[in-house]
Amino acid sequence: MNYTIKNNMLEVTISSMGAEIQSVKGVHTNHEYMWQADPEIWGRHAPILFPIVGRLKNDEYTYKGKTYHLGQHGFARDQEFEVEKQTNESITFLLKDNEETRKVYPFKFELRVNYNLMNNLLEENFSVINKSDEEMIFGIGGHPGFNVPVSDTIKKSDYYFSFQPSKPRVRIPLNGSYLAWDERSLASTDSLIELSDNLFKDDALIFELRGHDNKVSLRTEESKFHVNVWTRDAPFVGIWSQYPKTADYVCIEPWWGIADREDASGKLEEKYGMNRLKPEEKFTAGFSITYHGDEN
Repeated sequence: MNYTIKNNMLEVTISSMGAEIQSVKGVHTNHEYMWQADPEIWGRHAPILFPIVGRLKNDEYTYKGKTYHLGQHGFARDQEFEVEKQTNESITFLLKDNEETRKVYPFKFELRVNYNLMNNLLEENFSVINKSDEEMIFGIGGHPGFNVPVSDTIKKSDYYFSFQPSKPRVRIPLNGSYLAWDERSLASTDSLIELSDNLFKDDALIFELRGHDNKVSLRTEESKFHVNVWTRDAPFVGIWSQYPKTADYVCIEPWWGIADREDASGKLEEKYGMNRLKPEEKFTAGFSITYHGDEN
């Protein structure tokens, strides 16, 4: 079921399936900021990644000697959430472990996803509580896909990414679906990264943020359109679009977790980049997006 929150600048539609944003529109222009999930290209809008980010080696892991099979980005994006509370400008979705999730992930949990509107800013906040009687290990992240408006006068190649603060960051390349850890290098994110279809020929661009506040922007000098993703304390960010099939969209993805390294042991206890919670302990994280068009 779809739910709507709205203020005087933005109208946001979110599905209870996956607690996933479906649409963000400017109230005065009806401009659609979010990718509209063409199944021939990429059939999602802005999935929640939980309890892993990226892909596991062979789509499996072991925990306490037992093997579990878990697909890329986990299961939350394909689970029905319940609405815990809603106001005109805010909504909170809740997912609890269930018989289906425990087949692939042995922990008991409560995952809350809160969306909160303030002017042209949309907050996406995560809360995870460990309801197990043992330590819980997990990753979580966002995956919003943004339309790249093109026209007779604006081309996709007119857009670029910029990072703030302006400084180099470590880039972690992928070999297939896994982290090529020994090939990571310092990337020039203190300069602009020009958007092109070929930018993603080797899959996502992954950068270490080291947990500090960062802003990743998608913008062009040819119009007022731009989006800013404020990653807050995320340790990683991915920039991605489908390849070789291409379309006019791009994802900016704050992550508190990451794909398996090529040399991963397969043991969940040893997986790189994961978060840990003691019983009844709570983890909170999130990011914010500001949407800018002709009206704001």
